Amino acid sequence: MKAPFIWDSHSDQPYQLKDRAYKKRSRRANLRSLIKTVLIALFALPLSTLLIPFVRPRRVDTQAFFGMGADPLRESEATLEMLERLHIRQVLIRFGLWQMERLEEVAAFCARLEGSELSITIMQDREHIEDEALLRRDVETLFARLSPYARRFVVGNAINRAKWGLFGVDEYLRFARTVHSVRDAHFAGLELVGGSVIDFEYHATAHALLSPSAPRYDAVSALLYVDRRGAPENSQLGFSLQGKILLQRALMMLARRNVALYITEANWPISHTAPYAPTSEHECVSEAAYARYMVRYHLIALGTGGVNTVFWHQLIAPGYGLVDSRDGLRERSAFEAYRVMVSQLQGMRVVAFKTCKRRFELRCESASHTLRILWAFESYTPVLEADEQAYDLLGGPLKALHVYKDPIYIRKERR
Repeated sequence: MKAPFIWDSHSDQPYQLKDRAYKKRSRRANLRSLIKTVLIALFALPLSTLLIPFVRPRRVDTQAFFGMGADPLRESEATLEMLERLHIRQVLIRFGLWQMERLEEVAAFCARLEGSELSITIMQDREHIEDEALLRRDVETLFARLSPYARRFVVGNAINRAKWGLFGVDEYLRFARTVHSVRDAHFAGLELVGGSVIDFEYHATAHALLSPSAPRYDAVSALLYVDRRGAPENSQLGFSLQGKILLQRALMMLARRNVALYITEANWPISHTAPYAPTSEHECVSEAAYARYMVRYHLIALGTGGVNTVFWHQLIAPGYGLVDSRDGLRERSAFEAYRVMVSQLQGMRVVAFKTCKRRFELRCESASHTLRILWAFESYTPVLEADEQAYDLLGGPLKALHVYKDPIYIRKERR
């Protein structure tokens, strides 16, 4: 990654572009792409909204639903141990094309993820966007080295942000087509995931999916952050997290992409962690709110039946991770909340997801037991059925039972 693009190692993303003249020239050079984005969105978004009632929930494999982002180049030993404790088998690693000199280190880490299903996000930079020969060479090297460990590669990251090197969706589509052509020529067994739009900017998603020049993605990715709206149930332009997932699925239906949907990044920034927080303090939340929002995000995504895997971003990060690494490694309460959530839900089948009067209930079942998960915006006391046992967010048994912002688990063994 070369100037004017500069990597921020605190928040694990590029800094905002400060060269305004360069940014303006690049935007002007991609004016045709920007116009195309507007025109496609004017057609696709209203029609997709009308299609939402026809989106049907899919059967979600809860063994594969919970995924975790991990950094192979920092705290690798602790990362492997923590993934094992969390019982996570879906792992996502981000690799920047400007990091080719560290490919062997990443490969060594991947080789140790035995028993995991590994996904690799290919992060772009301006040099590889502009130089197709360089892109082909390095992607072929990347595939050859990491394909023994990973069969799924996410093409691009945050494609609608100029600081990530792209100034129009058409630039991303050219980048993606080149990656697909390398795969088709030499690595036919690999799965390529595309789209990679960050936040609720579905005008870019519509262009990435519906353009005639878009490659045939094997699956679709989204960096579906909702942190700027606070709680995941809060709405943006009339869409809560649940609505955003359904609209994404409707766009995929319109594009005839009846494939898997992976949320490759989501989190909340944590208060008083600057400069590690990826946003300003205004958007940050307490560690307690982070834990409850994280669990509710997963429950909503699972309840929609529209998401195959949520990859939480990420395991160890001072500003937004389950573990704070500023002074040793400190597991936040979210780490235990995540572990409990996985232990309660892996292997379960979703039966129903109900929302009524700002009360939420996810019902699941397995051969051995049933599970109700409840939370609400106004406190109430639920009625327990015979032989039901209630547990709090961190897995502790509940004696005084009431439902509020922290989800509770109500379990009943089958006789």
